[in-house]
Amino acid sequence: QVQLAESGGGLVQAGGSLGLSCAAAGSTFSSYNMGWFRQAPGKEREFVASITWSGANTYYARSVKGRFTISRDNAKNSVYLQMNSLKPEDTAVYYCAASFSRAAIADRVDYDYWGHGTQVTVSS
Repeated sequence: QVQLAESGGGLVQAGGSLGLSCAAAGSTFSSYNMGWFRQAPGKEREFVASITWSGANTYYARSVKGRFTISRDNAKNSVYLQMNSLKPEDTAVYYCAASFSRAAIADRVDYDYWGHGTQVTVSS
């Protein structure tokens, strides 16, 4: 079992920055691929970014590439999402997720554990 807890959400103006953190507890964090997903009201949960278990590879949705950066610190059992140049369309609840599968990248069905989410609101 893995327990995930996101933090760092909030309200920011368009063009601003926010950093999200996700702390993991309960199992060997360094074994998991980690992802960030988001869900806006009335929309399906969508992929934002992911990072492999070692941190060697990162992947991004086209809509956030160049603005968001995912990273992890296995010594701290944490994964991070730095969000810059935020847009109103980035407004959503952001979730971190963990996967046993080292092939997991962008498909939410490949992720085994989920946090409860943190709200990010970008005002125009």
